[in-house]
Amino acid sequence: MNQRWIIVVAVVVVLGGISWGIMSHRNADGGSGAGAPVGQMLKEAAQMEAGGQKLKARDIYARIVEEHPDYDKVEDVQEKLGNLSLGIITSNIETPQTLVHEVVPGDSLGKLAKQYNTTKELIKKSNGLKSDVIRVGEKLRIWNAPFNVLVNKSQNILILKTGEDVVKIYHVSTGANNITPVGTFKIATKLVSPVWFKPGSAPIPPESPQNVLGTRWMGFDTDPHYGIHGTTEPDKIGQQITAGCVRMRNAEVEEIFDLLPAGTQVVIEN
Repeated sequence: MNQRWIIVVAVVVVLGGISWGIMSHRNADGGSGAGAPVGQMLKEAAQMEAGGQKLKARDIYARIVEEHPDYDKVEDVQEKLGNLSLGIITSNIETPQTLVHEVVPGDSLGKLAKQYNTTKELIKKSNGLKSDVIRVGEKLRIWNAPFNVLVNKSQNILILKTGEDVVKIYHVSTGANNITPVGTFKIATKLVSPVWFKPGSAPIPPESPQNVLGTRWMGFDTDPHYGIHGTTEPDKIGQQITAGCVRMRNAEVEEIFDLLPAGTQVVIEN
């Protein structure tokens, strides 16, 4: 198996099993026990996912990653797990990390996002809202578990977590010659279609192919020159080539942009 993914799987297992409180009940429904063949587990997971039992399907994918790290297609299972976990977060499925808020006079999406340390976009996605309009008495599903981000430079991966539980792992690019700073940061600024203020150059508009920031920008609190952003060079993801920022594919940075409010913690390690 690819050595990079051996390390990634180890990170996932160490960081908490991806369970969100359900791993201890893994056999309560009579599903496969420990040591079950991967093929049988994949079949059960697919059946449960197709039947709308997404929490149970996620549990099985997590077990495969944990119990069968040498499976030759573990990277595919990890991707299924991440996409399913993210889909649960952005759905209306109730989990231990969600609550229901009944709208009262004076509420707005912005106010609720601030109250629960989340984003307007996530509230809208979770509740199928097409606009910012909410009505008194309406019951809204709120994701109530803070997210945090871990960037590992040696592996060029970004791990999206909620608490200590891994949600999804992304391949990224980091700084050339290992210049991306290590430490703990917070997201201070969030921009859609950012203008690139390139040193020594006129501002480069978002529609320009020369704008390397891609479709989203999330700047750090300690230095406005560093942050997480998209890219115009997706073929170079996985390399250490940036001026110090963390680059993601545009679709993937848009994915996490909608989840992470200002103030989200980002840890960067070697």
